[in-house]
Amino acid sequence: MRFFPYDRPYPNQEAAMDGISEALDGGRDVLIEGAPGTGKTLSALVPALEYARREDKTVVITTNVHQQMRQFVEDARAITRTEPIRAVVFKGKSSMCHIGVDYQECQTLRDTTRSLVEREEDKAELSEQADALVDRMRAGEEGAAEARTAVTDELEDIDEELEELREGNVCEYYYNNLTEDTEEFFSWLFDDVRTPDDVYEYAEERTLCGYELLKEGMEGVDLVVCNYHHLLDPNIREQFFRWLDRDPDDVITVFDEAHNIESAARDHASRTLTENTLQQALDELDDTDDSRAEAAENVLSAFLDALRETYDEAFGFGEREQVGENWYDLPIANRDRRDDLTLTFLQQYEGRGIDAEVELALQLGKRLDGEYEEAYKDGETTTRKECQTLQAAQFVGAWMADGAKLGQHPMCSVRRDGGTEEVYGRAELYTCIPREVTEALFEEVHASVLMSATLRPFDVTEDVLGLSDPVTMAYGLEYPEENRRTLAVETPALFSSEREEPATQEKLTQVVADAARFTPGNTLVFFPSYAEAERYHERLQSRMEVTDRLFLDEAGTDTEEIRSEFVESQGAVMLTSLWGTLAEGVSFDGDDARTVVVVGVPYPHLSERMEAIQDAYDRAYSGRKEAGWRYAVEIPTIRKTRQALGRVIRSPEDFGVRVLADKRYTRMSSEMGKYGVRSSFPAEERAELVDVSAQKLKFAMLNFYGDHDAYAGDPPRP
Repeated sequence: MRFFPYDRPYPNQEAAMDGISEALDGGRDVLIEGAPGTGKTLSALVPALEYARREDKTVVITTNVHQQMRQFVEDARAITRTEPIRAVVFKGKSSMCHIGVDYQECQTLRDTTRSLVEREEDKAELSEQADALVDRMRAGEEGAAEARTAVTDELEDIDEELEELREGNVCEYYYNNLTEDTEEFFSWLFDDVRTPDDVYEYAEERTLCGYELLKEGMEGVDLVVCNYHHLLDPNIREQFFRWLDRDPDDVITVFDEAHNIESAARDHASRTLTENTLQQALDELDDTDDSRAEAAENVLSAFLDALRETYDEAFGFGEREQVGENWYDLPIANRDRRDDLTLTFLQQYEGRGIDAEVELALQLGKRLDGEYEEAYKDGETTTRKECQTLQAAQFVGAWMADGAKLGQHPMCSVRRDGGTEEVYGRAELYTCIPREVTEALFEEVHASVLMSATLRPFDVTEDVLGLSDPVTMAYGLEYPEENRRTLAVETPALFSSEREEPATQEKLTQVVADAARFTPGNTLVFFPSYAEAERYHERLQSRMEVTDRLFLDEAGTDTEEIRSEFVESQGAVMLTSLWGTLAEGVSFDGDDARTVVVVGVPYPHLSERMEAIQDAYDRAYSGRKEAGWRYAVEIPTIRKTRQALGRVIRSPEDFGVRVLADKRYTRMSSEMGKYGVRSSFPAEERAELVDVSAQKLKFAMLNFYGDHDAYAGDPPRP
């Protein structure tokens, strides 16, 4: 394949490329699972680019992991050295804006600036006409003088208009885009694969808007690298394809880390409305002289009162005192009727009809939003004001129309307001079933390739995302089997009831200490939560010979900084959460992490949201036994575990040990019903699991690393 940038692909990589090429010819989607470090990106990109070049289509490759974005750029650059392609790496406006305005303000500035430039062009054209008419007047042409008078009158009008536009809000950077020769930029852009940071710096030096230039340069390109939200948000996707100047059927999408699409789509589809926005909408209506304001105020004030009453009544004893600066969910949904917020709203509402008054509020909101737009364009305001009435009315309408639909879960959350002690609320329509977002995307594009190290079981991925009859491929590690050992350690099952047991904590502390001591390199340890990682960090400080090589990755800290310190150390141990950012999309090569340990089974926190997702899947797939548990809990948990195991053994020469510390991973799991997880691993991975007792772990590791002559001096003594 001419786009492949290296001497030859791995055998599995070549088979994957052939399979993807055949699928694209038939317009079929592809699910491909390949072990970490086996070249999945190139396996998808090479056949996709070849098909796109042949059939005049564009490939869009996307991820939600920053490290993978960097890898895409490197792969694209490698491809351009073999076969020149026109590639754009696209990022959101907020990270590329030179003047720091939000999306809505940017749109208004663009419109105003474009109007200014268009009127300047009109003036230049009329000035040329006026000059030409002077020559015709001198030649004695009949009617020339009258025509010139009309032109000069129009010029005066344009001058007045230009004066008003220049007094308004315009963007200097975008103005330069429209008035200067930008051919040099596009020559530079396509001379290599440029990152958004490269584009920003180039544009900033020349007072140009790099974001708008990128949008211009996307038309008909071979490859676009972008973030998930450019495809998963329906409104952004429509604009995005317009910038590409492509119909959806002329686009091939490639999703990396595709096991993350489910949660990302869920986030994009969920809708929220805060108490503060409702109050701001009512304040806005107080200042509005419009006959529709009374109806709008009536329906929005009733919803606000209902929201406040609902969360006040939802608090349990002492629960209000637990609320901090993060959103705190309160249960309001009912199985046999509408949610408590809707019921309270219906009780409090008195008017001509909710639908009618919401419609009037929407009409008024659109009118006010247009006025704010004009005020900003004309320079009457320095920022583009958001219309809170419009936002509130849109949400209340959606809440009443969609709140009882399958897959939509009504929620109420509260938090404390900044430095005050006041609690305020938020209503949310939480989307439980992501296929409502993803199915339309996969149906409208030519084909999609979804790749990950943890996509199986494929049938669940198909159901959850709404894929129809995709081609499926699974490739394990091509690297020598003797270079890896996966050990299932018979420690107590780390259920919440067991975590506080001194004997359990002692046994797990010893397991982690033994794993670290017998690892000739660094050890990476994953726990079900940051709190558990912190607990064992404290316990290990008394067991480790050199505590300055004991690292703790905590929530909210700079992960990249601590990762860099960790890999630069020798014989270091990193403790982190399996739900943190180090569990996927990050490579630890060679001694950077020789051993990875997963402590416990990292089930997600069993919150109301998780219960809502389980319930939605149970109802959507009522004919399948425990569909909710399997789709919402078991499979995402095993994917997280498998992702963590993939942090080691990243090349054919690499070797390492992978430890699963919990009896639910051992053969004993067959006696534990749905909580036993060994059977959830793919068959070939189960076959590699070797059960050992906690006491024998050190001997198993000593033998493995000894066989690889990995110890620099004498091996540690058991």
